[in-house]
Amino acid sequence: MIVIPLVAVLLLGAPQQADPSQPPPTPQQRIQQAKQKYEPMRQRAIYINDLAGTIHSEADARAYVDAVASELTGNRHVSWTTRGIRHRVAHAEYQAATDSSRQIPEERIVDVWNEYVREIDAPAETLVTVAELHNLRDAMYTLASKRAWKPEFGQSIWTMPNIYALAADGKVASGCRALEALKIIHDMHDLFGNVRSARERDQKGVLVSDLIKKREENPAPVSKAALTVSGFRASSAVNSVEPFAYRYQAEHGERAYQQLLRRLFAELFPPD
Repeated sequence: MIVIPLVAVLLLGAPQQADPSQPPPTPQQRIQQAKQKYEPMRQRAIYINDLAGTIHSEADARAYVDAVASELTGNRHVSWTTRGIRHRVAHAEYQAATDSSRQIPEERIVDVWNEYVREIDAPAETLVTVAELHNLRDAMYTLASKRAWKPEFGQSIWTMPNIYALAADGKVASGCRALEALKIIHDMHDLFGNVRSARERDQKGVLVSDLIKKREENPAPVSKAALTVSGFRASSAVNSVEPFAYRYQAEHGERAYQQLLRRLFAELFPPD
């Protein structure tokens, strides 16, 4: 079965009034139309992923950061697209991509995140540990590299595998690259159910990369329990931190919220 990426469906926009003189498109024609509308975005993602994988200078990092920022222009959540902030992100990206000792430690990301959710008074369950964050990153990279980065599943800037910092064994390192760190924080903010899945896997001592490796070595049917542990799934509990951010802005004002974000950004990307 051909899988139509969600983003392709969104690009189609609202249904148009059908021309009564023309027969309605067949399912295959709809699929082809969606693929055609999605193709420019897919090609840009491939180009940006290549940029992410070939950073050898600060100019390379700046080109990569600028390309991502261009794709996200107009998104009110991405204040780092302003010129000064973008320069600092590019500098941190270059350092992390070319020198593993300059990667952003997972502990720093956890500290910044936990400071944020405490400040906006989000539930205690939104606090994360380093082990949970690492488990989440392992799942994000494994699923991107093994499955999501395929045309039929939706190659986009949200599924690029080259953004991740990797260790010598091919798994995610204990530190992150700059845009990787921003993506992780974005995903935890909007898709906290994925963090909960990582928490459950961590409690069981399971990594998605290990499950996928075992599945590749032994393609026997995988139990339903294993699939539940390895996959991203939602629950009835908190699945997005966004409502608590909105509440904070309503109570303290947009200016206070922006000041909070600037302070946390400086902590995530401290000056040299």
